[in-house]
Amino acid sequence: MSVPAEAVGQPKKAATAAWIGSALEYYDFFIYGSAAALIFPKVFFDESDPATATLLSLATFGVAYAARPVGALFLGHVGDRVGRKKIMVFTLILMGLSTFLIGCLPTRHQVGTLAPVLLVLCRVLQGISAAGEQASANSMSLEHAPAHRRGFFTSFTLSGTQGGQLLATLVFLPVAALPEDQLLSWGWRVPFWLSVAVAVVGFVIRRKLDETPAFEQQAASEGVPKLPLVVLVREHWADVLRVIGGALIASVSTIFTVWALAYATSDAVGMSRSSMLWVGALANLVALAAIPLWATLSDRIGRRPVFLIGAAGSAVTMFLYLWAISTGNYPLTLLLGIVAFGVVYSAANGVWPSFYGEMFSTRVRLSGMAIGTQIGFAVAGFAVTFAAQIAGPDGTDWSSVALFTAALCVPPLIAALTARETHKVPTEELGSRTPREVPRPEKVTA
Repeated sequence: MSVPAEAVGQPKKAATAAWIGSALEYYDFFIYGSAAALIFPKVFFDESDPATATLLSLATFGVAYAARPVGALFLGHVGDRVGRKKIMVFTLILMGLSTFLIGCLPTRHQVGTLAPVLLVLCRVLQGISAAGEQASANSMSLEHAPAHRRGFFTSFTLSGTQGGQLLATLVFLPVAALPEDQLLSWGWRVPFWLSVAVAVVGFVIRRKLDETPAFEQQAASEGVPKLPLVVLVREHWADVLRVIGGALIASVSTIFTVWALAYATSDAVGMSRSSMLWVGALANLVALAAIPLWATLSDRIGRRPVFLIGAAGSAVTMFLYLWAISTGNYPLTLLLGIVAFGVVYSAANGVWPSFYGEMFSTRVRLSGMAIGTQIGFAVAGFAVTFAAQIAGPDGTDWSSVALFTAALCVPPLIAALTARETHKVPTEELGSRTPREVPRPEKVTA
């Protein structure tokens, strides 16, 4: 079978654009998480009550997740009508702008209670942007990928997300090392201002990307649905529920990234900010390698078994990681952090882009993924706030937080166990009631 060289290169081009765009976009998103745990309680909230200030700061982290379902409804609808590319460009610009504005905000000492209000508004814009980012990038990668390698190519979106988190952590390392007065006056603003470069680079990359053949064929043959949400609810309501349940696995990420960081650097444990940021940096570095490996395995044995390994394993390893933090043993914390987040969680994280995307047909894929994941992610975002309450007034009840996180891994397990296996289904038959399975196709040559 002979295919033009340009067509052969499109999967790599789409995957690269998804990786870089997601890395740049989620750099913006994750620097907020680090700041919410380490900086914002002292800058935007009442320092006289540190526990309440931390709780409110972590709640603002969750606000973006509450905004995500609203953004998903709008961006999913538009993406299934006008295409994946336009949404990918729009979300990147919106994220860059809102993040830059956070770096320009006045503090509580300057404008009083108006400061946290403005912070929440910017955070809402971040959430709306993130609502369409992964769904559009995943749809773009999946619809460009060879049928027998959809898992591998779609995993680049999540590798990019981890790359963005790694970049955010590395940027915060020198910032966190600044003297306290410099950190709280101007140092924390620098990572947010860098989002200008993020938006410019991402815009250039994504503007040059072609629309997917699957979407163009759908638009040319059957046309795009006027109301994708109606089609989605009528034909794929069960799959949307599965994606919502599966997306709760993101709670592992938010607990690891935000709550565990705040707990480890609290007076109760006393680890340094820099040392804990290195745990996240190294775990994400390992995840960059682990995610495509898990995704490649899913192309061979299926999405369900790999996702199940990640969900069940995360429930266990998160318990071990939080226990290690409670002991104050940094080498043990570093090791278990890498295992829990870098290796085990990557199994579910690397396979869900293909697993969820393959549940839907082309005409509602972006809507299905956006709405399903963002409702689940909304719960995951507020998991940090719930964890702060569950940990007690002194914030030291790590075992209750671990059990809470394990409980949030149960719906993803149920979702995977009840889903169809789709890794052998041809791309054009995804979302069909009775899809056929085909063997691995012949190797495509230029």
